[in-house]
Amino acid sequence: MELFDMLSHASIMARVSLLVTLFPLAAGVAYLVRPTEQRLALMRPISLAGIFSGLGGAMLGLMNVLRWYGIHNPPPSPQNMAIGAAESLVTLFVAFGCLTVAWLCVALGMRRNP
Repeated sequence: MELFDMLSHASIMARVSLLVTLFPLAAGVAYLVRPTEQRLALMRPISLAGIFSGLGGAMLGLMNVLRWYGIHNPPPSPQNMAIGAAESLVTLFVAFGCLTVAWLCVALGMRRNP
């Protein structure tokens, strides 16, 4: 339940970047199920989109944390800053996790490709 609560507080950009990071995973599973050259050729640009989406989401989160620090007087506690910085890295973690599984699916699919 806490996961859905956290997602309800996420910005639109964070939600979009998390959604885009799922595309390489779907493409990797599709290649595993039915390996074709066309699906393999799509993996590279879709993977780059996932990487850039995760990086963009993480950078936006870090920018928001720094802005939050800058506009509050007195500044937030270091503990709150650490929590905000950790939350901003979630999109990057999800992106790289999805990319890892996607490329493992591609590796397994290449064994089936004649």
